[in-house]
Amino acid sequence: MKRTLLSFILVFFAVSSFAQQTFPVNGSYDIRQGLYAFTNANIVVNASQTIKNGTLLIKGQLIHAAGAGITVPKGYVVIDLKGKFIYPSLIDPFTAYGVPETPGTAGGPRQSIFTSTKQGAYGWNEAIRPETHVNTLFTSDSKKADELRKAGFGSVNVVNRNGIARGTSAAVSLSGERENNSMLNPKSAANYSFNKGTSQNDYPSSLMGSIALLRQTYYDAAWYGKQKEEYNISLEEFNAQQNIPQLFEADGWQNILRADKIAKEFGKQYIIKSNGDEYQRVDAVKATGASLIIPLDFTKAYDIADTVEARNISLAQMKAWEMAPANPAALEKAGIRFSLTAFGLDNVKDFWPNIRTAILYGLSEKQALMAITEIPAAMIGIAGKTGSLEKGKLANFIITSDSLFKKDNVIEENWVQGKRFILDKNDKKEQKDSLNKVIAKAEAAKAPAIGELIYPFTAFGNRTSLKQETVLLKNATVWTNEKEGVLENTDVLLENGKIKSVGKNLSAGNAKIIDATGKHITAGLIDEHSHIAGTGGINEGSQSNSAEVRIADVINSEDVSIYRQLAGGVTTSQILHGSANPIGGQSQLIKLRWGKLPEELKFAGADGFIKFALGENVKQSNFGTGARFPVTRMGVEQTFVDDFTRAKEYKAAISKKGNNVRRDLELDAIAEILDNKRFITCHSYVQSEINMLMHVADSIGFKINTFTHILEGYKMADKMKARGINASTFSDWWAYKMEVAEAIPYNGKIMHNVGVTTAFNSDDAEMARRLNQEAGKAVLYGDVPEEDALKFVSLNPAKMLHIDDKVGSIKVGKDADVVIWSDHPLSIYTKAEKTFVDGIAYWDIERDAELRKAQAAERAGLIKKMQDNKKPGDKTQRPQSDRPRIYHCETIEDYAAELNDLERNHAHE
Repeated sequence: MKRTLLSFILVFFAVSSFAQQTFPVNGSYDIRQGLYAFTNANIVVNASQTIKNGTLLIKGQLIHAAGAGITVPKGYVVIDLKGKFIYPSLIDPFTAYGVPETPGTAGGPRQSIFTSTKQGAYGWNEAIRPETHVNTLFTSDSKKADELRKAGFGSVNVVNRNGIARGTSAAVSLSGERENNSMLNPKSAANYSFNKGTSQNDYPSSLMGSIALLRQTYYDAAWYGKQKEEYNISLEEFNAQQNIPQLFEADGWQNILRADKIAKEFGKQYIIKSNGDEYQRVDAVKATGASLIIPLDFTKAYDIADTVEARNISLAQMKAWEMAPANPAALEKAGIRFSLTAFGLDNVKDFWPNIRTAILYGLSEKQALMAITEIPAAMIGIAGKTGSLEKGKLANFIITSDSLFKKDNVIEENWVQGKRFILDKNDKKEQKDSLNKVIAKAEAAKAPAIGELIYPFTAFGNRTSLKQETVLLKNATVWTNEKEGVLENTDVLLENGKIKSVGKNLSAGNAKIIDATGKHITAGLIDEHSHIAGTGGINEGSQSNSAEVRIADVINSEDVSIYRQLAGGVTTSQILHGSANPIGGQSQLIKLRWGKLPEELKFAGADGFIKFALGENVKQSNFGTGARFPVTRMGVEQTFVDDFTRAKEYKAAISKKGNNVRRDLELDAIAEILDNKRFITCHSYVQSEINMLMHVADSIGFKINTFTHILEGYKMADKMKARGINASTFSDWWAYKMEVAEAIPYNGKIMHNVGVTTAFNSDDAEMARRLNQEAGKAVLYGDVPEEDALKFVSLNPAKMLHIDDKVGSIKVGKDADVVIWSDHPLSIYTKAEKTFVDGIAYWDIERDAELRKAQAAERAGLIKKMQDNKKPGDKTQRPQSDRPRIYHCETIEDYAAELNDLERNHAHE
């Protein structure tokens, strides 16, 4: 009877303490504050301070006092906890609690939409929606709040996960009361992502487009703040949010680096919500200086009962299953500030088993507690209200039977803003059973054993970074691509990443000696037109001009095509935007440094290039009614004229002092072409269009660097030669579409004979693995001399890309990018035995054989580990292939739709 009465009093006081002064009263009610004294407790004030046998005084919604030896004032209800523990309630810094679920993007054909259809004085693109404020959308959800409270949470940050600039989030309590009393910080952060969400605008359709749009928005906002010509709600709100925390949702460690690059450009420091794979590149993540919000939705084990399906699981997927639980420990060891979130879990009940798993994998209990209390409180601007048990803070705390992370401990009560929530017996039993199951499983396996990291984190990754050495290659046939021609029985010395000497009977002290007798050495091959090593789409074809997008922003260092092409002797590739629009995006020249970070792949000091395109891909007339301009070849010509005219006007406006000119990233790139600071590679096929662009260039005053593909180049060779235009073509591609109806196999030979610098490119991940054989076809089709044919895939593309002073030939002082071939380099039977980039053997045929054997054994071990660890009732997922997307010129995809599909698949694993 006494217990029932006490519970009634507690509930009465807790409810009455939430009376709102501005709301009308319908009837009578009592507004007395609840007064409680919790005695004989272990009070964990924060992760660094515990009061043993202490007393916690609660007055209404607030903590009145916490300490040892406190005298309980009169009028307080005394609750003797007899050695139990009191902790701050948990805080989740990233949730969608209390806001409508974001619908997926609409699929299927539809009318193209170029500017926002939203009514009002908003910005032009619906993906930029900083005017969205969670504090105006939030509605308390009693069911979800109850689920979160049972897991120990007392407050959460609510994020509207829709758009690239998403507006403000709000920190709320889980009191279950009216929204007015639940709001702890109505504008806890400004939020961003690379996902355009439900925006109906065609642009952006790619990751690089999302990045460009966000960058342009920052510049637009800076301009907007200095002008009085235009009113724009979106830019007004964007500017108003720059002085609160900036929270970026990034999917994967590479996107963390991409987001941080934007932050640094605009003097920001993002808090980044990640996906939990930071352990793969923890040093690079640390270097960003960003604080992280990391999930605990560790990769589920794969159901490998079906051996055929099991073949779809990659080594990277299995290693992620094995290593992901160690991610929090890796971040702690690296000294990275982070908090934990339940976001992404199938059920919030999995939070405690997973955090316990993280502790078993090395996360300290102190760091774990900080990551669910103090750190998230500081991140979302509520550290003055919650996150620790100090006088004046909200009475948000949990009562536990024992130390929080100890075996058999359960959360018995959760108090939120002084309101009591008691867990029932079933909740306690489920909580204890799930935790003890994790502990028992770990104890049975003793210490969790995990494999080693590999770089990159995919097949053929290496456990240690490959080292630059001094290497002497002896007694080879050396194809210099210089006036010396082909040298027999010649040595090549590689030192400090450069070619140090070329000659006979060289010596070099302690150099590593490789006997290349009977073998051939060439410069590393260069692919002028490639689409490997990109992610999130290779085309931003939603506008006629997407010069603002940059392949540099989406380099994917984990693409296995890098390794495969090293095996074909390729050392340098120009990664081009696709051919979906007349003016595409900016290119990126990379060296194939397997295992390095995206920024480390970039060819330092190289000139900037940009992709233009002509023909069927560009006009998109087969897209139907409503396709974006242009839809005719005449429209393509007008696009070039208009954009270069605008760029000239833009340059003139910038040059005038005192002008507040809006910086336009699109026109910046076109202006660089006019200033000979950026160079054009143009996708082309037929004579009439090639003539058209040359005429436009002549009349406006810009230069064309290279026509790529140019399968009717044999008709235009004299005109190209007169203008100094290069040709990068295919060896023998023809008859695959109408534009190549008049292609001939002698195209390359004819252009070469006329004096046009000619190259063969791949435009295809598979073809790039045999560029040497493509060069050999120049000998077959028209008897091009062998040395000249080899230059088609080495020195000539180097000249086109303005890097022939560094690569493309075997010459003292050039970069040590060389290939050892088992036979004649143009033979279909030859193999690249070693491929050096900067003097590092990123490809070694012998090491590859050892690596394959070792990784096959590791794969078998991981499969066995999954089988051994599987217990009845364990959650698993069906194997799903994660083969990388192979891009071509015409590949068009919707990056946002792809992200949403991934999320939906994850939700149904």
